[in-house]
Amino acid sequence: MTFLAIDVGNTRLKWALYDAPRVGGSLISQGAEFLENIEKLSEGPWAKLPTPKYILGCIVAGDAVKRRVEEEMELWETVPQWVVSSEAEAGLTNGYDHPARLGADRWVAMIGAHRLMLNRGAALPMVVVMVGTAVTVEAIDASGRFLGGVILPGHGIMLRALETGTAGLHVPTGEVRDFPTNTSDALTSGGTFAIAGAVQRMIQHLKARTGVQPLCFMTGGAGWKMAPSLSVPFELVDNLIFDGLVTLAENRFAS
Repeated sequence: MTFLAIDVGNTRLKWALYDAPRVGGSLISQGAEFLENIEKLSEGPWAKLPTPKYILGCIVAGDAVKRRVEEEMELWETVPQWVVSSEAEAGLTNGYDHPARLGADRWVAMIGAHRLMLNRGAALPMVVVMVGTAVTVEAIDASGRFLGGVILPGHGIMLRALETGTAGLHVPTGEVRDFPTNTSDALTSGGTFAIAGAVQRMIQHLKARTGVQPLCFMTGGAGWKMAPSLSVPFELVDNLIFDGLVTLAENRFAS
């Protein structure tokens, strides 16, 4: 009954093998590869795994990368399934104008956050933040309806845009400062404050809409960079996408 969850982002492929497709299942093995190293999986870490009975993946990197991943899966006979955002699943309702156009990673992360909240016996509005190559900030009401969200560049994209479009500026190795007094710190602080401001504004919008202080869950490879700069209560979660994939797998595969 082993279950393989796969998260293919813009930079890396992350995977986790569980003993069963259910919430609370035991993690057997996990790993990550940069997209340029995908071809190493079938003869490397995946060659040592037991054949998964179920595979469910989330991909935002495009069809060419998807084909490369599927070629690596040919060492097993298991046919993978890929998440496509729907109008409703796993207790979450999709309020996007065109539900299928919502990024699968955003949908899966929200499902993971919603399950995490319900497991604690609460039903509260939530803001779900993913900090990676791009940053997404989503609003969900207490009934589990996704109200909408924003997308903005991650730190790296912001800094490269400034380097490309502005003479004399280079990608810095600066620190986040309240009052930066050099260009490197000014650039690093500016990007960090822009993301923090988007999160705080969404929390304000959702509180005004619902009359309740929302929970805030933050995830993503660069989430730890943002943690010291947020002035609102939040919880840093290791990988909401895996939490969401396990939740979906339980709904789809578990008997």
